[in-house]
Amino acid sequence: MKKLLHLLILGACLITVCSSSAIAQDYILGEGDVLTISVYDQPDLTSVVRISGDGMITLPLIGQIHATGQSVDVLSKKVETHLADGYLIHPQVSIFIEEFRNLKATILGSVRSPGLYELEGQTTLLELISKAGGLIENGSHEAIIRRNDSSLDEQEVITVNLNELMEQGQLSRNLAIMNGDNIYIPKKKVFYVTGEVKSPDSYTYEKGLTVIQALTKAGGFSEKAAPNRIKIIRSLDGNEQLLKKVNMDERVQPNDVIVVPESYF
Repeated sequence: MKKLLHLLILGACLITVCSSSAIAQDYILGEGDVLTISVYDQPDLTSVVRISGDGMITLPLIGQIHATGQSVDVLSKKVETHLADGYLIHPQVSIFIEEFRNLKATILGSVRSPGLYELEGQTTLLELISKAGGLIENGSHEAIIRRNDSSLDEQEVITVNLNELMEQGQLSRNLAIMNGDNIYIPKKKVFYVTGEVKSPDSYTYEKGLTVIQALTKAGGFSEKAAPNRIKIIRSLDGNEQLLKKVNMDERVQPNDVIVVPESYF
């Protein structure tokens, strides 16, 4: 899994270097960002500008225009609208982010070096996990991203399946990290199988797991097993509950102890 993580990070970096990508398009511009703004077939209008403290940039013909709080795509269309107002016919504007302002995000939980990290340019979830030293052994398959959404005046909560990202290579899960994001990777959820199975041990819990699937992970029944007397020891609010004669399609909960007793015969 670690080797695949490194390969995925390298692939993500190559994608970032080769193009501005969807990540840059989603990036929200702010004070201190340096932009190269060019107009197709109009080289004299190319400008390299830094967004000022009041959120403005200054461009040829147009003068000052507000740039903060919007994406590259929105700003491009805004510049095109201004240029089309008496200057050019059907202008085509492209914007490239040369430098990113000093952005930060926090990553906590099951990583080797949790803490506050600067986002150097376009930073993805995998890159931030790598900056934090990677996942520790008891890390779960989920990353929970809490993001302040100014349009909703509340926090947006995004859950990313790290198993799909790291093991299945679904790079669509490799989200761009935004300024002020708080990422938390909880501990791995486990369950236990003991008694008359071939490989009694603790196993990683997956949502929707059934008893038969759990037993399969443990190698199946031993020759002495009593399949009709399976028990589950479950903790609820600090109290232990014993479930007897459990069905094979019973849903397993995190920290359940599945007990397979020995047959009387």
